Amino acid sequence: QVQLQESGPGLVKPSQTLSLTCTVSGGSITTNGYYWTWIRQSPGKGLEWMGAMSSSGNTYYNPSLKSLIAISRDTSKNQFTLQLSSVTPEGTAVYYCATSGSGSAVAFSHYDSWGQGTQVTVSS
Repeated sequence: QVQLQESGPGLVKPSQTLSLTCTVSGGSITTNGYYWTWIRQSPGKGLEWMGAMSSSGNTYYNPSLKSLIAISRDTSKNQFTLQLSSVTPEGTAVYYCATSGSGSAVAFSHYDSWGQGTQVTVSS
């Protein structure tokens, strides 16, 4: 069973870059056919798919975030990272990393494994 764990600062100031890391255990982020995804949930709102990286390193981003988001990886550490630039208070959310063997953007119920989520607050 693949396990994922998010890490990063819990407080980010407006206009700064939010950076989170997802550490994967029990499986490799280079395993063919799997997608490594960032999802967030703002207070009182539903889940929002932010973007994903394939096992080969291709990236897919939510068009609403495309100019602000970057997903990268460190295969030596079996980690993938989210960077979200120019954050605003609307970026306050619980951020999740997840993995799916079904595609880059699938129904949330179709993800194989999720991290526990990490709260990020954007505030000065």
